Amino acid sequence: MSISFDSALGVHPYALDVRAERARILAGNLANVDTPGYLARDVDYKTILGRVAQQVAAGEESQAIGQGAMRDDMRHPLYRIPYQVSMDGNTAELGVEQGKFANNATDFQTSLTFLNMKITGIAKAIEGR
Repeated sequence: MSISFDSALGVHPYALDVRAERARILAGNLANVDTPGYLARDVDYKTILGRVAQQVAAGEESQAIGQGAMRDDMRHPLYRIPYQVSMDGNTAELGVEQGKFANNATDFQTSLTFLNMKITGIAKAIEGR
């Protein structure tokens, strides 16, 4: 009997990928918070992960998912509309970016914990415990 790691692990490995890419984008926003004319960017995590969840449920290969819509959406992040317009045209707001970065870090840790629990469960099943 073979084990399909794609179905066993579900969407969690892809959630980690998206969260890691989002952390990179948000870090860029934080680094450019004082750059005149900089436009803050972000990815639509819920839409990307929803699409990936459909692909996982349909039984698509992990390689196809990684090269598909998830990668396209992460390569083309969206521009964020600021809460308050700045005089220099910069749309990155320090408090907003810090909050989104902290929230993303917490969500990354949660996804990592879920993935760890799944892998531990698979290891126990293989060992017969």
